Amino acid sequence: MTVRPPRVSSNKQPESALGYEIAQEQAAALGRLGRALEAALAVLSEHDELQSHGGKHRERTAAAVRARLLQEASDALWCFVVQREACGLRDQRAIMREYRVPADVQNRMGIFEAATRLPGG
Repeated sequence: MTVRPPRVSSNKQPESALGYEIAQEQAAALGRLGRALEAALAVLSEHDELQSHGGKHRERTAAAVRARLLQEASDALWCFVVQREACGLRDQRAIMREYRVPADVQNRMGIFEAATRLPGG
């Protein structure tokens, strides 16, 4: 008995091509966001390392810089998590473990600065 592959009608071809393109773009976006997360975490880690070894920033300036870097890293984490979920990858523990995301970055994920008030609002 010969097993034949299922026949694909010609009207299914565009759907599979579109599905392939969508999957390809999702993977590319996931890669870009993963690299952005890695870069943000590296900058935050470098800042923390410099501060722990007596960096030359004044204390108030260093705290402001760290707050900005923490926000950038948590924003990058949020974008990466959202893209992964859009791809059907829902286990966030793997991200936190593999990227060694600090707890303070995890805790800030999804928290955004207050929007600027519009006049009359």
